Amino acid sequence: MKLFDRSVAGREDQSRSEQSAPWEMPVWKAARGKEAVLLYIVLIHVLAVIGLVFYPAPSLTIILICVGLISLGGLGTTVGYHRSLAHRAVKVHPVIEHMLIFWAMFNGSGHPSSWVAYHRHHHSFTDMPEDISSPKHGGFWWAHLRWLYQTTPADSQKWCPELSRGTHRIWTYAQTPLLLVSILCGLALGWQAFFWIGGVRLVYSLHMQCFVNSLTHLDYSGAKDSSKNVWWLGPLQMAGWGENWHRNHHSSIVSAKFGRHWWQVDIGWYFIRLLEVLKLASNVRVVNSPDRDPA
Repeated sequence: MKLFDRSVAGREDQSRSEQSAPWEMPVWKAARGKEAVLLYIVLIHVLAVIGLVFYPAPSLTIILICVGLISLGGLGTTVGYHRSLAHRAVKVHPVIEHMLIFWAMFNGSGHPSSWVAYHRHHHSFTDMPEDISSPKHGGFWWAHLRWLYQTTPADSQKWCPELSRGTHRIWTYAQTPLLLVSILCGLALGWQAFFWIGGVRLVYSLHMQCFVNSLTHLDYSGAKDSSKNVWWLGPLQMAGWGENWHRNHHSSIVSAKFGRHWWQVDIGWYFIRLLEVLKLASNVRVVNSPDRDPA
C-alpha cells in the first residue's frame, strides 16, 4: 500500500510540476513583474495595425528612416549584445559599445543586463525544460513571443553581474524613457511617420529577433541541440543578417563569426572586421569547432 501511495504521490507531484510549467499559462496572462512587457507588445502591435490600415504605403523617406533604424538596432543586438556582451567574442571600444547598446534598446531589445542574462541562461540549458525559450517544450509561439512576458524576470546578478554595475547600470533606468521616445519620435514628421517609425518598425524588429528563438530552433530530427541555419531569414533581418546562421553559432558559441562559408552573409562579422581595422575592436575570437561558453 505504501508503494502504491508513493507512486500516486509521485505522479501527482509530476502532474503539478507539469501544470506549473510557464508555457501552460493562459496566453493572455503575464508572469509577475512582466506586465509592462505584455503591455508593450500589445501596444506596438495595435499601433502597427492602425498604421498599416490608414497608411499602407508610406513615403520613401519614412521607409528609409525605418530601414536605417532597424539596421542600427540589428547591429546593436548582434554585435553589441550577442557577440560582445553575452559571449565576449569581441571587445569593442567603450564609446562604440554604448552606441550599440543605445540602438539595440531603441529597437526594443531591452537593456543589456536583461538580454545577456536571458541569453546565457538559454545556452546553459539549451532545449532542456529549464531553457526559457525552447520550442521543444513550449512550442513555436512560446519560443517566438510568449516567453518574453510569461517567464520570471532575468536574474542579472546570477548570469551577468558585471552588467549590473558601473556605466552599464545606467541603461536599466533608461529603458522606459528610451522606449517612449522610440515609439513617439515619428510624430515630429507627422502621423504617417508616427505609426511607421514607431509601431510598424518596432513590430518588425521584434519578430525578426524572435525568429532566432523560434524558427532557428525548429529542428525535429531528434538532435540534442535543435538549432539550425535558416538561409532565407537573413535578408529580412537587414543588418542583423548573420543571426540566421544559428546552428553555426551554437556549434562555436564563443566565435565572433557566424558565417562559415563565403556565401553565408554575416553583416555583424563584417562590421566587427571594420571596427578591428579602425582599432575600435580587439580580442576578436574566431572558432570553427565546438567550444565552451566562458559565461
